[in-house]
Amino acid sequence: MGGMIENFHAVIPAGGSGTRLWPVSRTARPKFLHDILGTGSTLLQSTWARTAELADPDRTWVVTGRGHVEAVRRQLPDLLRDRVVAEPSPKDSAAAIGLAAMLIHREDPDAVIGSFSADHSITNTGEFLSVVEQAAAAAAATGDIVTIGITPTYPATSYGYIETGALLRIADAPTARRAAEFVEKPDAATARTYAYSGRYRWNAGMFIMRASVLLELLEEQAPDLHAGLTRIVGAWDTEDRDAVQSEVWPTLEKKAIDYVVAEPAAAAGRVIVVPGDFGWDDVGDFDSVAKLRQPVPGEVRGVSAIGEDVEVVDVESRGVVISETERLVALVGVEDLVVVDTDDALLVTSRAYAQQVKQVVDRVKEAGRDDLL
Repeated sequence: MGGMIENFHAVIPAGGSGTRLWPVSRTARPKFLHDILGTGSTLLQSTWARTAELADPDRTWVVTGRGHVEAVRRQLPDLLRDRVVAEPSPKDSAAAIGLAAMLIHREDPDAVIGSFSADHSITNTGEFLSVVEQAAAAAAATGDIVTIGITPTYPATSYGYIETGALLRIADAPTARRAAEFVEKPDAATARTYAYSGRYRWNAGMFIMRASVLLELLEEQAPDLHAGLTRIVGAWDTEDRDAVQSEVWPTLEKKAIDYVVAEPAAAAGRVIVVPGDFGWDDVGDFDSVAKLRQPVPGEVRGVSAIGEDVEVVDVESRGVVISETERLVALVGVEDLVVVDTDDALLVTSRAYAQQVKQVVDRVKEAGRDDLL
């Protein structure tokens, strides 16, 4: 990595409630604000540390909910005050990234922006930076949208896929290929075909593009969304900002940028994929947490403990314990168990059923226990 990328702005969408990581992740304190992997940094702080290698603080933006602004500022002391973009309510990534792109474009018409979720894990930062450098070069050279396609390591059914096409032979992006198609989350048989074909990559939701190109595509594909964001940005530096945003924001379409911009652009031959192989995971459930926290070779313990001064006793057991309490947790003769202990809720599940934790959140909501959400 040759240092900062010219005209590059990093956008960190910090939203979502991480329902599959309940009861650690809650609406008021979602997963990106937690050290869910026990690394000593929250997922948000780790994302900031990576983007700091790409862009200075004056070119790094965080888009988050109004209720999370102060927590974000506490965790990121180098984040400039006017680089926090507060959303009145969750509207998914098209509105969030579109708003950031519009604010960036009015300051820097030549800006190239890169969007990197606040709640993902990357283990090989050096390789990640090298791939982003290629992606930024491809975006600047072609005017296309560039996405990073993760090389599949197993036939995942919880990720979307991108089918890749011909190598493009871009001088500063030698591995860049044309994106043929975005594909929804597949069934198990289809996922096996994709994973072992060599043509498909996981869609990690990382997009790099000129801000002007994104805004042009938004105006073309989602004119109402573009018009609403334009009204909000028009009042951004006035005393009417909050009033206009509160009026317009609820009317905006709630959709991911993949559907609004990337998929139509791919169909028109305007999306490029740069393959990435840098230990990416979206930390979407407790199976991912357990996988990323597996004991290192040679360790006798079969249980990974995450939390401050967590006390665990295990007898012939394997799994992961996440605790926010002072209670001792004892596991005896269990395999691949997940125990999450908080002050007001206890979750016990297995790695195999980790995806279904979201159903617990649905049941809690149905029971009217909003205090636990």
